[in-house]
Amino acid sequence: MRPLAPRVLAEMFGTFVLIFFGTGSVVMNSFPSAQYGVFGIGMAHGLALAIAITATMSISGGHVNPAVTIGLLSIRKISPADAFAYIIAQLAGGLLGALAVKSFIAPNVGRVVGFGAPALHSTVSFSDGIIIEAILTFFLMSAVMGTAVSKLAPKVGGFAIGLTLLPAIIVGGPLTGAALNPARAFGPAIIAGNMQAQAVWWIGPIVGAVAAALLWNFVILKGEDAEA
Repeated sequence: MRPLAPRVLAEMFGTFVLIFFGTGSVVMNSFPSAQYGVFGIGMAHGLALAIAITATMSISGGHVNPAVTIGLLSIRKISPADAFAYIIAQLAGGLLGALAVKSFIAPNVGRVVGFGAPALHSTVSFSDGIIIEAILTFFLMSAVMGTAVSKLAPKVGGFAIGLTLLPAIIVGGPLTGAALNPARAFGPAIIAGNMQAQAVWWIGPIVGAVAAALLWNFVILKGEDAEA
């Protein structure tokens, strides 16, 4: 295993990539010449995550998401100390990514869309938001377990994981923003100065990630070591 410092930097970089391009796609969608809609935003997030994970997988494992790190912690794939360092790096990367987007757009444009921060639709309650984020993150973590953790999985880098964001954002984006990642919500919310309902994008993704990690580790992938 590599020393902690390069792994932490890789996590910061990977999360920066996701938040920069993901948040940027939300903000730029408000421009008249863009308007690619939820599908385009989903594609931008999915490809950014795929690139980020593929680039950092061999260094840090390519978590780029506090919920994924906590999910892997729940099945002892990472130590508590390393998980804490990863999460701090991911939050820092998310904040830097949101700052980078803010640096090249007019403030009035960014404020209109909350600098890309996820938000609950008026018809979605706090508890419903948590449930939606948990379900969507369950599928994301399942992709992590099935393609990155499983020893028998095909070597496809982070692209299968990243593309999970496309249907997740198409289905959940209009309802909760489909962050599936506390760092994706945290950075833009800090920049926008609006932490309303922030717990939705912490509780939901963490619950979904832990549930998926436990199911895959103890049921679906049980006995895999003997087959490998």
